This record gives sequence, structure tokens and C-alpha cells, in this order.
Amino acid sequence: MARMGTVSGFGWFSIARLGLVQASIGAIVMLATSLLNRVMVVEYGMAAAVPAGLVALHYAVQLARPVWGHGSDRGHARTPWIIGGVAVLGMGAMLAVLGLPLGKGQPLLANAVLLLGFILIGAGVGAAGTSLLALLAAGVAPQRRAAAAAVTWIMMVMGIVLSAGIAGALLAPFSWDRLVAVSGGIALTALVLTVLATFRLERGVPQVAQEAEQETTLGDALRAVFAESAARRFTVFVFLSMLAYSMQDLILEPFAGLVFGMSPAQSTSLSAVQHSGVLMGMIAAGIGGSAFTGRAAGELRGWIAAGCVGSALALAGLAVGAGVGPGWPLAANIGVLGFANGVFAVSAIGAMMSLAGAAGDTGGRADTGVRMGVWGAAQAIAFGLGGLIGAIGVDVARHMESDGRAFQTIFAAEAMLFMAAAVMAARIAGHSPAMPLREAEA
Repeated sequence: MARMGTVSGFGWFSIARLGLVQASIGAIVMLATSLLNRVMVVEYGMAAAVPAGLVALHYAVQLARPVWGHGSDRGHARTPWIIGGVAVLGMGAMLAVLGLPLGKGQPLLANAVLLLGFILIGAGVGAAGTSLLALLAAGVAPQRRAAAAAVTWIMMVMGIVLSAGIAGALLAPFSWDRLVAVSGGIALTALVLTVLATFRLERGVPQVAQEAEQETTLGDALRAVFAESAARRFTVFVFLSMLAYSMQDLILEPFAGLVFGMSPAQSTSLSAVQHSGVLMGMIAAGIGGSAFTGRAAGELRGWIAAGCVGSALALAGLAVGAGVGPGWPLAANIGVLGFANGVFAVSAIGAMMSLAGAAGDTGGRADTGVRMGVWGAAQAIAFGLGGLIGAIGVDVARHMESDGRAFQTIFAAEAMLFMAAAVMAARIAGHSPAMPLREAEA
């Protein structure tokens, strides 16, 4: 059968509705990976390795993203996967909360409940996030993809900030009953917003309804994706860039405290500076990427490379600052790092959407979900490894040399990874949106 429907593309209101879904996902993820992290260690006296291992587990589960993406491809419907994923994500978060008090009297049962909870969290994030990106790639006009990525990711950050602020206010004074009520409220609100935001949204999105496509196995779909040099290069790029991006997550605040002597309040304020820079970078890349680039993913490579090089230079600045110590303009340096990270993140996501949606733009292969799943899995592996490598690397280096030199080593390694990612970005193949990727490479 031929492709059904016409391509009118999502308008800005529809893009904002999908942004609400991203905000909902971000709110529950904040609850699971940030709030529960602190509660486990401080209020329930668990070893810090427990929440760290659970967060790593939720990333490991997301290796199954291609499976969920393939499922939404075969069903030609993303909405059920998005809603179902958010529901599973919320259930996983609640299960983790309910397992906390078991740790004092029944530690084995508590560990089992927590493990199951974070497995569901990873599955929910993977299923909902992969299908959401696939729907964006299929429904957003090519020239709007960079801006759409910016809008949805900015709304995700807003969801994290709002839910963190609301949860913080409602949890004072802290009790387990309050934690259950607040967590349940966040999970239920996120699910309701997701249902409302996606209601009839998928109508009008072009579908590829070919008999052969419905019989395509996951293995065949994966082999078809990796047969394309552009897809292989982009997978390596996603892994390298996200590995560099995530290595700084767990060490910036300890760096400010150990090398610059900042108090917890002062080092925490740097996080606000960084995230403000990220938001400004996302806005700049979203506007610039849509206004000054065309339809092909390759035309975003300049923005991607600029974000990677800017991130590398900012990290080199932090390496220098680690040697200088107090007196270095740390806040400004971290603000520049955030801005460059934001430029890189949005332009990379825009390119990802363009590469995944290129075949769908022309009625070609219906494998958008599989492509998003492959790159989402690469990102999950990188995120899981990045934070771990950064934290362990600093600990090992501190035993062999001074604090300043230890952080210099890690920041320099991150900078080199970002430069390698910039080289990979420059090789992202531009292709004509008028033909599938495989034809463009021929």
C-alpha cells in the first residue's frame, strides 16, 4: 500500500503539546534520580552506591530502546507507547518510594522492590522517550526540527525545575507519608498531562502502511539501519558526545568545593548558572538552526561542531582553573560550558530527528522508531558510563596527585572527547530530503 495521509507537519501548538509530554517525563525522572537519590542516602542511611547503582540500572534497561521503537513502527502508532511509557515510569517511581521503609526491617525485600522500581523507570523512559522522538521526527516539517527540539527540551528542563521546586516546598517537614503523597501527585499529574497533550495529536501524521514493512523483524530493521554509513557514523557520534557531556555531571560541585573552597550553597548556585547557560544555548541553536539551515541533517553539522568545540574549550578553561584555583572566573566559565552544551544538545537532537525522519518524508522505510531507539540506546550507554567514569576517574586521580591535578586530568579527557565528537559531527553526511538515506549514499 502507498503512504497514507498528507504531510502538513505539526504546528507550534502541537509541538508545545509534545513539549508538555517531555516536561512530564522530566518531572518523574527528577523524582526518581534526584530526590530519591538524596532521600536514600540522607533520610534512610543507605550507602551512596545504592542509588548510583540503581540509576545505572535504569540506563542499562534503556538498551532495549530499539525494541520499543520497532514496536511503535510496526503498530504505526506512537501515542499508546508514549502514554504507556509514562504510566510505567510513574509506577516504577512509586514502587521505589514504597520500597524505601522496607530497608530497615527487610533489606532483601527492599532491594528487590527498588530493583523492580528502577527497571520500570528505565523501561518507561525508554518506551515513552523513543516514541516521542519518533513522532516528532515524523510529524515536524524538516525545517522546523531544530526549533522543535529546542522547544521540547526547554520544556523538559522547565518540568524538572518546577517539579523540584514544588516537591521541595511540599516535603517540608519531611515524612514518608508526605513523600508518598508528593510522588503520587507528580506521577498522576504527569500521566494526565500526557494523555491530554497527546489526545488526537497523531491524526494527520503520514503513515507508511506497506505489507512488507509489517513483517520486518527487529533484526532485519537493525541490519538495515547499520548498513547505512551515515547511521553508523551518527551512532558513534552520539556515544562520544554524550559520554563527554555526562562525565561532568557528578564532579562539578565537588570540584567547586575541593579546589575553590566553595560552600554547598555556593557550589549549588553554579548549577543554576550552568542550566541557565544550557537554556540560552538551546534557544540560540533552536532559532539559528531553523533560520539558517535547510532540511538535511548534515546542514546542522556546523551547529553541532560549534557546540562540541565550544564545550571542549570551556572544559579546557576548567582544567586551567583547576591549576589556578580561587581567582579564576569559575561561574563565567561554567556558564559558557552550559551555553555550548545547549547548542550541541539541541542541534544534535535536530540532526537525529532529520536522519530518522528522512525516509518517512518520502514514504520510504517505516523504521523511524528503530533509528531513534538505536541512538537512544547509544545515549543511555554513554550517560550510564559517563557519570561513573568521571566520578571514579577523579577518585583514582586524587589518590595519585593533588585535587587540582586530578580534576585537570578529567576535564582534559572530556575536552578531547568533545573534540573527537566535533570531528565526527563534521563527517555527518548531508543528504537530500527528497530521497531516502540509502539512495542519497549511492
